[in-house]
Amino acid sequence: MSAVREGYLKGKVAIVTGGCGGIGTAVCTRFAKEGAIVYATDLQASEQLSDWFSFLKHDVTSEEDAIAVMKHVESEHGKLDILVNAAGIEFEKTIEDTSLEEWNRMLAINVTGTFLPSKYALPLMRKAGSGSIINFGSYDGFIADPELAAYCASKGAVHALTKAMACDHGKDNIRVNAICPGYVDTPMLQSFFGSAGDINSLQQAVRDVHPLGIYGKPEDVANLVNWLAGDEARYASGQLWVLDGGLSAQVQQMRL
Repeated sequence: MSAVREGYLKGKVAIVTGGCGGIGTAVCTRFAKEGAIVYATDLQASEQLSDWFSFLKHDVTSEEDAIAVMKHVESEHGKLDILVNAAGIEFEKTIEDTSLEEWNRMLAINVTGTFLPSKYALPLMRKAGSGSIINFGSYDGFIADPELAAYCASKGAVHALTKAMACDHGKDNIRVNAICPGYVDTPMLQSFFGSAGDINSLQQAVRDVHPLGIYGKPEDVANLVNWLAGDEARYASGQLWVLDGGLSAQVQQMRL
């Protein structure tokens, strides 16, 4: 039997913001394999963009763009079943070193960029009779890594927004969840490792701090997104799904 359940999302219409990023591309690819009609939205198309899904230009901080994306999908399909809010940024600074411009940009992309697509997706999900919205939080929304103050704040806001949305829109049969990844092998993680020094040792140190001895791949995240998007997860809503290889389950001091 194939590991991929062909048709799990057959006939579903999905939008993935940040769909040309590392995790976004993996999610779009998995959705397409499962039979969904997929729109990857981002600021620009990726070279990895597949013929299996369509691209729409989309600045997640723009209300006009959010309205335009939803109108396009409505004109093509008349409904929306799945929204994945995967667009996000990160930079490493304390609040003392963070400018107001940087703070506002972090919140605009990570928080407003979750709010706006969700706001304008809801009417299309009501037309479909149900829906699944999957936001992206982070384990940094629960506990803090050093020098990620604005990022931690933004992800904590996404966590609270997810629960509020689940409470407000459950009556419409719309489920809302957040996935909270730890270290995942994406361009964002590679920028954390840098381009100089003993990168291999740093990568191994990151693996070693995980109980499983690995960090994640985009496909690991896409697997969970895929389940939450479909009918098997009909009773799952308002939850923060931590996916971090056991990293946040341990007392870090015990590893010294």
